[in-house]
Amino acid sequence: MKMLNRLLLPLLVVLGSLSWGNDRKLSPELKGQHSGNAVDVIVQFKGAPTQKQHHRIAAHGGLVKQRLETVNGLLVTMPASRLHVLSNDPDVSYISPDRPVSKQMNNAAVGVLANYAWNLGLDGTGVAVAVIDSGVHGVDDLKDAQGHNRIVYNFDSLGGGSDDQYGHGTHVAGIIGGSGKDSICPSCDVTIRGIAPNVALINFHALGQTGQGTDSSVINAINKAISLKSQYNIRVMNLSLGRPVYESYTLDPLCQAVEAAWKAGIVVVVAAGNDGRTDYATMNGYGTITAPGNDPYVITVGAMNTKGTPDRSDDVMTSYSSKGPTAIDHIVKPDLVAPGNRVVSLQTGGYLQKNYPGNRPAFRYYQNTTSTNLSDKYFILSGTSMATAVVSGGAALLIQKNPALTPDQVKALLMKTAYKNLPRYSTVTGAGVTYTMQYDAFTVGTGYLDMQAATSATDIPPSSMSALSPAAIYDTSCGCVYFAQNSSTLGGSNALWGSNALWGSGAFVGTQNALWGSNALWGSNALWGSSGMDAFNALWGSNALWGSTITNATQSLSVDVDGEN
Repeated sequence: MKMLNRLLLPLLVVLGSLSWGNDRKLSPELKGQHSGNAVDVIVQFKGAPTQKQHHRIAAHGGLVKQRLETVNGLLVTMPASRLHVLSNDPDVSYISPDRPVSKQMNNAAVGVLANYAWNLGLDGTGVAVAVIDSGVHGVDDLKDAQGHNRIVYNFDSLGGGSDDQYGHGTHVAGIIGGSGKDSICPSCDVTIRGIAPNVALINFHALGQTGQGTDSSVINAINKAISLKSQYNIRVMNLSLGRPVYESYTLDPLCQAVEAAWKAGIVVVVAAGNDGRTDYATMNGYGTITAPGNDPYVITVGAMNTKGTPDRSDDVMTSYSSKGPTAIDHIVKPDLVAPGNRVVSLQTGGYLQKNYPGNRPAFRYYQNTTSTNLSDKYFILSGTSMATAVVSGGAALLIQKNPALTPDQVKALLMKTAYKNLPRYSTVTGAGVTYTMQYDAFTVGTGYLDMQAATSATDIPPSSMSALSPAAIYDTSCGCVYFAQNSSTLGGSNALWGSNALWGSGAFVGTQNALWGSNALWGSNALWGSSGMDAFNALWGSNALWGSTITNATQSLSVDVDGEN
């Protein structure tokens, strides 16, 4: 009897696998499909399919529509309920839907694989994003399928009404949640769609006609958003704005306001700043994160350049994106990066559009036409403002999928699942100056936003975990920089959510959480530029990089209007 049991167990395992299929061979959208409805799928084989494979497809109720020789595949129509059985065929290597593909001009969405989340049915429905900016204008792309305005509430903290006279807030809102309605037409071959195209938007007018505001105008908007959270289900707050750091985040009122929103259950996403070229000869752009992006609670976002293609393999870091650590507190920022260079989104005809008419894309950008006339619907802007909006939209999709997630869980998931296979260096030349970007923790954070990985993740961090970004500590005795953390915070002692998992093992050398010793890996000269001691003194000395004499107001961060090639 014991021998019989030993023989039965493997048999049961085999029978179970035949019944349930080989999930590894099914794309995520096809797993668990039990419907009898016919679906079009691409079946890839380990070798060129023969007549034998055609017969097997027919035996499963399928019909071969086309051969796809370059991928050893067949385009097949068959009942969805039979796909799991077909996946057991030893000659089959992978089965995926025949996904719709079109020419892509708005590469931000595909750059972060938001289209994967769309295929899962995620579009931001039921989630509201607070856009604290220069206002949001009610354009076609911000309406739902029935024509109802998805800007469900307007608040003016400056006076003069809540409309967008500058053009920045509407552009940001389009990246977060534009539907693409005005780029859907008989001659259109590109849909300029935001990351969460059915999200609700709460419009907070906190920056004026030239993109300027004050701490108080922003803080008033934040306070109002907190009070409206339950009424409108505000789960994400987008702050594509900033100003220099003057004091510790523990004292800065703007930082304290964003912390209040975070603790109220709102994911706060903030631009890193566009000061990466500041004092480049000495600092290489380090230490230039703006407030409130210097706060350890929030998700701080840097900007990548998609190079005008949907394929992320050619994407590079922008030279203008601000780098950490933060002034005074030395918080490790940014937290991650996203597309922010030459992003196509909505326009209003405001200040930016009037002063930079060359940033209006031609109709041929998204229509099958030879016309060189410029669009009156869309506009191109660059900066960490745009990258921030991409992450806000991504956070909305993640929350729609799992509404129980806390802000700390959302931040942790986006950081851990960020794409980390980035180059070590890249260069760009602008106005005769060559900028070298090193892809370290102070430049790219934990990596490049990846919505496929984020929405597929099953290892959800515990709700008790804090996702505060760590501080960087400089040890003069060894010339080393360390991450200072404790076991209850992001990157602490838990192996699953430790520093190596978040920032990648290549970021550290020697002792756990130690960055770049004086002769280790890339070395201090490579990290800090040729004048290493000057850089260290500026970052770690008593005089903060920004200095108390700087009087820049809180402002929008679309200063790098033209972007990089």
